[in-house]
Amino acid sequence: MIREFADAQSSTSLSHDPLADQPLQLVVNEGETLKRSKASQEDETEEFWVELLRDGLTFDLRGLAPGEAESIPATDYRYDVDQSPAALRLEAIHLLPGQHLAGGANSVPVLRGLIALACDLIRHFDDLVAIVWEPARSLIGRRYFESVASAWLEGGAFPALGLTSFRETSDGALQTVGLDFWIGQELRIEAPLSSEKVEATRLGARIVNQLVIIGGLEQSERITAPDGSHLIMRPSRNGNFVRVMRE
Repeated sequence: MIREFADAQSSTSLSHDPLADQPLQLVVNEGETLKRSKASQEDETEEFWVELLRDGLTFDLRGLAPGEAESIPATDYRYDVDQSPAALRLEAIHLLPGQHLAGGANSVPVLRGLIALACDLIRHFDDLVAIVWEPARSLIGRRYFESVASAWLEGGAFPALGLTSFRETSDGALQTVGLDFWIGQELRIEAPLSSEKVEATRLGARIVNQLVIIGGLEQSERITAPDGSHLIMRPSRNGNFVRVMRE
């Protein structure tokens, strides 16, 4: 129950509950029928949601039972998940910044609060099996998400494998998916530096962490790779990419 979750948290409370007299669950248990209000019987597509307050920030949780579940966004990358959402027969709920945070929904403080609340939900509800991070088109297993997200929230590295993804481009570069959601730019590890995909991905994850810290790149910088080689990191002409290549 969502109300039980809120009551169990020291940093989270239920700040808006439009249906205080009805049971709100993540999903309906198999074979269970929940009593619906007259209004909801008249509108089978009625959405059930609550507003949660965490550390002064409000977040909406939508798609709760007994209402309609949220649709599951398309994903291309999986982390600690073996099967697709369809194969796992999953239903989705949607956690998002509250309406009054819309202007700063992409700001790091709001996103950190959102991810912290997602970690709280995972710890409380065993039925939550995965997280979809739509900007990176990623499906992330609960244990992996909770581990890397908690480490970042406590001062560790940004979860580049999960909150961003990496894909190979037609010209052989290794490019992030979803980094622009955080900093307005995607990262490109240019060929031939990208030829060893495992090493290039490790390098990319290190650079993603740094870019999230500084908020993007406006001018060229020289950096040293883990193997000691000298690299140059520069913004593309249109400013949409951060390109990394050997000096």
